[in-house]
Amino acid sequence: MEVKAICELTKLAANKFAGVGTEVKNAVLNRAKELLFIEQEAILQANLKDIERAKENGRNAAFIDRLALTPARIKQMADGLDAIVALPDPVGEICEEYVLPNALEVKRVRAPLGVIGIIFEARPNVSIDAAALCIKSGNGVVLRGSRESVNSVGMLVACIKRALAENGVSPDLVGLIESQDREATAEMLRENKYIDVVIPRGGEGLKKVVLANATMPVIASAGGNCHTYVAPSANLAIAVPIILNAKTSRPSTCNALETILIDEKLVESFTPVICSALANAGVKINGTKEIAAVYGDCNLVGEDEFAHEYDDMEIKITSVKGIDEAIAHINKYGTNHSDAILTEDASEAEKFSKEVDSSAVYVNTSTRFTDGFELGLGAEMGISTQKLHVRGPIGLKELTSVKYVVKGYGQLRK
Repeated sequence: MEVKAICELTKLAANKFAGVGTEVKNAVLNRAKELLFIEQEAILQANLKDIERAKENGRNAAFIDRLALTPARIKQMADGLDAIVALPDPVGEICEEYVLPNALEVKRVRAPLGVIGIIFEARPNVSIDAAALCIKSGNGVVLRGSRESVNSVGMLVACIKRALAENGVSPDLVGLIESQDREATAEMLRENKYIDVVIPRGGEGLKKVVLANATMPVIASAGGNCHTYVAPSANLAIAVPIILNAKTSRPSTCNALETILIDEKLVESFTPVICSALANAGVKINGTKEIAAVYGDCNLVGEDEFAHEYDDMEIKITSVKGIDEAIAHINKYGTNHSDAILTEDASEAEKFSKEVDSSAVYVNTSTRFTDGFELGLGAEMGISTQKLHVRGPIGLKELTSVKYVVKGYGQLRK
């Protein structure tokens, strides 16, 4: 089916779906969860085909990790569906209401955005998360995955479409562009008559393509060059496990730690400790000359590398002269994603939280919590690093707008 036809059918389905109640939405998601387990073996076999193709195309280990599905990851998708079902339906929520002097009754009410386009790389689970969030928030969705994930995404979307049909909802509510032609992406970005907003899920390259070519609003979900600043007052007993978790628990994700900023007062004492711990965990260490002077088993890193995101078991370490220099470094080289401070000084924590220009700021914990599921949103459509219309994890409420509902009794404007 042509891209325009897919988008048009999704728009028609979304218009009808806008008035569907919470009970039907939850029934669809519950059935989709059941189908994930029923079709698990077929999903995993399809994923193996995708992994093999990605390897043939020379994709690196980080990409393969993002692409791979396992029984545990399928269960995680199912848990995400459970969490979304448990969340309140945002559609129809009254955000504000008041009565004007002329007796007009005004309400600001949450309403779906309409049709959301999602263009994503590698991670096939995005198709389930995106579809589920759109369904619960009353939206339609048009999905465009990467060529390496086509088999996995096809199986997952089939589960969602079947769940919709079995509950009396048009399966066109979830559109899937399967064409391998790159022009299909460009055409999707021109369909502003049918797609109300588009969200890229991938690296900086994808983000730039979408921002340059989209004819509809874009919610930019960028990569993450994430930092942790170790202040002089930091509790070093918890600093090591926090940093290890942030870097090694899943290094291919956008909320993984990429740069450690060690206060100059701690360089001699803390650098050998954290570098040894990272090296023992299999992390390649790149450090400035100040770090290399204390821990020789590292590669020298230049200033031009500080903006680089590894997405792998590799990290950059440098020293800074106090919190102001740490904040300046993060705001210069970061991607406004997730950045942390380790400190026991409340005033330092407050200063860092206010002055670091990121969508998520952490105090004495891992950056890996920037995730819709972890932050109580059930799942996420991505992590917005821009400031309009949403910032941070994109959950149910972030997929709605508001409309004014005005009730009168024959009033006329003078």
